[in-house]
Amino acid sequence: MIVGVSTGPVKGTKDYLPPEVMVRDYVKSLILEIYRQNGFQRIETPMMESIERLDRSDGGENLSLIFKILKRGADLDLSKQNPKENDLVDSGLRYDLTLPLARYYANNWHFLKNPFKVIQVDKVFRAEKPQKGRLREFYQCDIDIIGDESVDAEIELIFVTSEVLLRLGFSNFVVRVNDRRILKNIIISAGFSAGEVSSVCISIDKLDKLGMSGVKEELITKGFDVGTVENLVKIMSDASFESFETLSDFCSETGVVESLKRVVNTSNELAEGRYKVEYDKSLVRGMGYYTGMVFEIVVPSFGASIAGGGRYDNMIGTFMKDQVPAVGFSIGFERITSIMLENGMCNPEAAETVAVIYGENSGVADAIKKSNELKQQDYKVTLFKKTKKPGKQLASLEEAGFSYVCILDETGELRSLN
Repeated sequence: MIVGVSTGPVKGTKDYLPPEVMVRDYVKSLILEIYRQNGFQRIETPMMESIERLDRSDGGENLSLIFKILKRGADLDLSKQNPKENDLVDSGLRYDLTLPLARYYANNWHFLKNPFKVIQVDKVFRAEKPQKGRLREFYQCDIDIIGDESVDAEIELIFVTSEVLLRLGFSNFVVRVNDRRILKNIIISAGFSAGEVSSVCISIDKLDKLGMSGVKEELITKGFDVGTVENLVKIMSDASFESFETLSDFCSETGVVESLKRVVNTSNELAEGRYKVEYDKSLVRGMGYYTGMVFEIVVPSFGASIAGGGRYDNMIGTFMKDQVPAVGFSIGFERITSIMLENGMCNPEAAETVAVIYGENSGVADAIKKSNELKQQDYKVTLFKKTKKPGKQLASLEEAGFSYVCILDETGELRSLN
C-alpha cells in the first residue's frame, strides 16, 4: 500500500459497483437491440482526434472543455522559446461522437450504404468542473442517419429513440422540437445582427437553468443593446408565437415551418398517446454545428432531459468536396441509468441468477458440470464454496440478488431464495 495516495477515482470519473454495472449493461444491450432491429449498424472510432479537427468543429462551449494531448517523443520540443499551445499539442480526446462520425464517413463513405444508418455507443470526455450530474468521462449512445435530406429522417429518429425509452420503462415524456433557422430569424427580428446569433443562442440555451430573467441579464452583461434584448424577451415570452401559422412571419426560408409542422404532427400520430411531441421556440441545443431541426426529450416527473440531437448538414462537407445531409439523436445514457437506479426501475435478470454451492463431498469440477447444465436452461450461474455458517451464506446470497441456490452436498436441486 502506498501511504498517502488516494484510492478514489480521478475527479470527474466514477467507479461502478456490480449491481450498477448490471443495470448499465442491461440498458446498453437493450439500446443496441432496438437500434439494430430498426436497421442501424454499429461502428467504432478512436477516442483521440486531431486537435485541428476538434478546434474547428463548432462544438459551442465544449471547445473549451477539450482534453488536449501533448505531442510525443521527438515531436515534443520543449526547448522552443515562448511556445504556443499548438507547438505542444497535436490531438485531443473526443468531446462527443458527432465529429468523429463526420470524419469516419468522409474516410469510409465508399464502403457504406446510402443512406447510412449508424449506431455509436462509446465514451466521450469533457473537462467539466466536477459536480453532481457532470462527469468528465461518460457514455453517449447515438443513432444518426447520413445521406437523407428529408424530414423522414427526423421522424424515424424520434420514433426509434422513443421506442427505446418506452422499453426502458419511461412514459409520458415530452419530445421538444425546434428549428435553428426559425430561431435565428426570431433573434434577428428582435434587432440582433446575424453575427450575434451564435452568442445569443448560447444564452438562450441556458433558459431552463437561468429562467428568462437570467437569460436577459446574461445578454445585457455580454454588452448587447438593452432595447434589443427586451425585444427578444418579449417575443420569447409571447404565447401567441407558439403556433405554426405565426411562425411563418419569422422564417424567410420556404418550407421550414411546414417541415417542422409535419415532424411534430407525424411524430404525435406515431406516439399514439404514449408520449407528446411539441414545438418549443426556446430550444437551442448547445452545439454550434446544428443547421436545422433540433430536438430534446424531457421527463417532467424526473425534471430531467434524457436525450437530444439535431440536423448538421454542413459538418461532413468540411472533410469532403460535397456536402452530405446528416441528422442524429443521442440518448443521455448516464442520466437514464442514474434515474433507473435511484428509482428502482430495473433489476435485470434477477429471476435467472443461481448460486451453486460446493463443499466437502463435491469439488469445483462437479460445480462446473452442474453450472453447465443450468446455463443450458438459460440461468446465470455463480460458483461458491460452502462456508462454515451456511445460514449466513444463504442470507448473504439473497441480499446480493440471487433468486435460486443449488447446494451440491445436499439434494443438488434448485431451490428459491425468496
